[in-house]
Amino acid sequence: MISTVVVTSLLIFGIAYLTYGRFISRQMNPNDQCMTPANEINDGVDYVPAKASLLLGQHFSAIAAAGPIVGPILAGIWFGWLPAVLWIILGAIFIGGVHDSLTLFASIKHKAASVGEIVRLHIPGAHIFFLVFVWLTLLYVIIAFTDITAQTFKAVSQDTAFGPAVAASSILYLGLAVVMGILLYRFKLPLGLLTAIFLPLVLFTVWLGPHLPASILTSLGNISAKQWGAFLLVYCFVASIIPMWLLLQPRGYLGGWLLYMTIIVGLVGALFGGFKVEYPAVNLSGLHSIANGKLLFPFLFITIACGACSGFHAIVSSGTTSKQLNKESDVKSIGYGAMLLEGVVAILALATVMMIPRGSAELMADPNLVYAKGLSTYMGLFGVSFQVAFPFALLAFSTFVYDTLDVSTRLARYVLQELVGWRSFWGGVAATLISLLIPLVFLMLTKEKAYLVAWPIFGTSNQMLASLTLLALATWLIHSGKKAYYVIWPMMFMMVMTMTALILQVIPFIRSLSEIAKGGAVKTDVMISGICGIVLFVLSCFLIYMASKTLFLRTGLRRETM
Repeated sequence: MISTVVVTSLLIFGIAYLTYGRFISRQMNPNDQCMTPANEINDGVDYVPAKASLLLGQHFSAIAAAGPIVGPILAGIWFGWLPAVLWIILGAIFIGGVHDSLTLFASIKHKAASVGEIVRLHIPGAHIFFLVFVWLTLLYVIIAFTDITAQTFKAVSQDTAFGPAVAASSILYLGLAVVMGILLYRFKLPLGLLTAIFLPLVLFTVWLGPHLPASILTSLGNISAKQWGAFLLVYCFVASIIPMWLLLQPRGYLGGWLLYMTIIVGLVGALFGGFKVEYPAVNLSGLHSIANGKLLFPFLFITIACGACSGFHAIVSSGTTSKQLNKESDVKSIGYGAMLLEGVVAILALATVMMIPRGSAELMADPNLVYAKGLSTYMGLFGVSFQVAFPFALLAFSTFVYDTLDVSTRLARYVLQELVGWRSFWGGVAATLISLLIPLVFLMLTKEKAYLVAWPIFGTSNQMLASLTLLALATWLIHSGKKAYYVIWPMMFMMVMTMTALILQVIPFIRSLSEIAKGGAVKTDVMISGICGIVLFVLSCFLIYMASKTLFLRTGLRRETM
């Protein structure tokens, strides 16, 4: 039964938070008497102290988004649900939770510095290369999730207008977030009152989308996925340069509630729906035909990033969350706790695959549709019609992606500004435009469903970023005279898996060079994966070398002084 898998996972996560989470917190030794950067600077734009409940929702929705939905569904279909479950549970507890908590804590101890700045301080000579790596990773994130959202907005069925209806509801949802931000920060209305008002309004937009005039839905339905991608990048530009209180915080907060709702729906459906496990636990027989020959090791660990461990979380933790943390003790719930909650989201997403029989046509659908169909099935247990449940699930999915898109664009702006030294407002505008130009070109040049081309290299770069961040954190801990073994072992595991995945993705491109010499052509996905893989591999090798050199030097100096 699916309920057995879900209950077991929940129990393990709960025990882990109370035990290993407490252990990690003791290693950080938080002190609420120390003023956090959000309270010390508090500029009303980037540095804005937020209540733990508000920040948890924003941080959770930013790191969770569609990542722990798309990755687990793809991995579950390719490799079977059992390897995916094991990696999600063990990864979230022993790698992802450690990664997120320590990154957030290290950032506030460095005046809310980015993970790139932490690298500059503790790994001399590696700063610029690390920032380039981070910036490229963010571009892959923007590409993948822009295209996934665009696929959600286009018509998903010949006889329905679900896609255009979801697009309409999404636009109304963003407008509500802006109004809520103004009322919360300009008119100082209580958060509880605004929640009671705007949460029902968000649900109303779900109902309103499919009931808009046919002329509006028809017009939206005529917009192609490519055009939706361009519109979404325009949204990313605007969301990146306006103050955080106006859109990012209220949108993230409302998105968090939608995320909680889907978790509740998923939990109730999985626990009490009586659904049996239909899909095979290990899909070894289908690896070659479905996953294009990808090996379980290491591709499982780069297909499922969010939900187990994600380098993107380090950028969020040190880029936006650390600038809003109100007190140091909030690190445990926001850092470690949010990571475990994301693991729950990943398990529930995987459950929507577990109920699908082998050979079903649903397995060929996009992950967003697999997820939405699963949630709709759960909501049907409560008498909610498919006409209402399916748009709600798709809106929730696209809302999660918004959380990733605008945060990723803002972070890409931060990183590029730090790289080139553009500190002014117009420098931020230019950095945002440059960061969005490459995703725009990629999406326009590739075929439909470009996210399938970008996902493997996105997953690899994302997981390599996690291992490099853990390497930087280990260097900081050792430099500070603290124990780092609980960071070093996860770092070594992630580094081996991601370096292996990079090499395996580069090999087809290297082989294709002989075809070019003979006048043949190379597939676009092979060329993109190969070139990007080579760049990331070289950057990774250099950063590993610089960090190892720094560690050996400091260890040697410490021994000489003993």
